[in-house]
Amino acid sequence: MAYLILTRDRADGAAIRNAHRAEHYAYLQASQHRLIASGGIQDEDGRFVGGSIILDVDTLTDAKAFANGDPFSKAGLFDEVLVVRWIKAFFDGKQVPRDSG
Repeated sequence: MAYLILTRDRADGAAIRNAHRAEHYAYLQASQHRLIASGGIQDEDGRFVGGSIILDVDTLTDAKAFANGDPFSKAGLFDEVLVVRWIKAFFDGKQVPRDSG
């Protein structure tokens, strides 16, 4: 089951992001078999203001545990973390058929 983890950095988070970026990437690499997509969110000036991860795990509890285990989370980078189920409608330029169940 897929979950979207959407984060918003705190206003003074640039130094925290820079200090923990390598740990964050290592954390993602260690779980890349569960990642559907991941990337940073930038403002119009190119500054990082958050991130998004689409993760394949069994439960909301698993997705929240993943979000909480992220070195960025542990370092206090985020003002807000939203974790919700994510259902594919379009992917890689194509509409994805929905299951009938």
